[in-house]
Amino acid sequence: MIQLRLSPAVLARTRFAYSPLAEAVKSLYLVHSGTIHPLHRGWYDRVRGDLRRVDSDLLRGLVPPGGHIAEFLFVGATSIETAIEDQLDLVAKWPAEHFRSELERAWHGVGVTPAARRLLEDPAAPQRAAVELERYWEQVLAPYWPRLRSILDADVAYRLDRLARGGIGALLSDLHPSLQVTDDAIKVTSLTDGDIDADGGLTLVPCVFVWPRLWVELGLLGQPSLTYGARGIGTLWEGRSTGPDREDTLGELLGRSRAEILVGLRLPRSTTDLAQEIGLTPATVSSHLSTLRRSGLVTCWRSGRRVLYQRTALASMMISASTDDLAEASG
Repeated sequence: MIQLRLSPAVLARTRFAYSPLAEAVKSLYLVHSGTIHPLHRGWYDRVRGDLRRVDSDLLRGLVPPGGHIAEFLFVGATSIETAIEDQLDLVAKWPAEHFRSELERAWHGVGVTPAARRLLEDPAAPQRAAVELERYWEQVLAPYWPRLRSILDADVAYRLDRLARGGIGALLSDLHPSLQVTDDAIKVTSLTDGDIDADGGLTLVPCVFVWPRLWVELGLLGQPSLTYGARGIGTLWEGRSTGPDREDTLGELLGRSRAEILVGLRLPRSTTDLAQEIGLTPATVSSHLSTLRRSGLVTCWRSGRRVLYQRTALASMMISASTDDLAEASG
């Protein structure tokens, strides 16, 4: 059991952060396990060929299949604007002795491979690990980061709404089944024991690839953090729907461009994201979004420096009805 002790001051110091490094490490763990969950099969099918461009032996030595994951691979997430370059700089500068002891713990009970042994014995292992993790990120995750971030943005919006409605207890209550919130502590069912004073604050890190697990980082470089599975990953890797045809009932009702914008807002998007995806100018997309928002078909919120848009339940119902109409007409 891990227990994070809380106080009335902790709420003011609790924040959300994104961790590109956690996405990289947990996706590697998924690949190395040899069992790709159906929710991530779409991603794996896209990147399988790209995995040949990275040093798989070194990465497997860093993130062993079925073992523990070194805690230093979860540090450095400080805000929703966290850059993986900053996190990898921390990895590269990690003390070699601590790096080695964490890797030995990761491989405990698994059986150290020759590649892992070479990494354990290499004084420059932290720097090599950082370089290869960056190559992995650029090859297999960076192209999909906007899509991943859309899921994270939507999760944070949901959590903040629950916080406003019911306080920190409501925010955390459905974070993960192993987590229990009491008046003075967050308790996490775990094989590891720990009792941490969270008065300095708590960082909540939504993550796509950590699902269905919960990762507790005990504060190696500051605040302890909870890395949890973001909501909405079930539709993350679905192929993008094509824009409605001109004869489509939704296109006839709203106009082709507005209909295509609604279809593209299955996940949260910024004006720039939509403009690039659909092929319209940002000014044109912004104008359409204003009309859709006034009509109750789109909602928006601010996430850091970005304003994100997502279709409402009414808009989703209209799209579903339009699809059903087309199916009946062609049946």
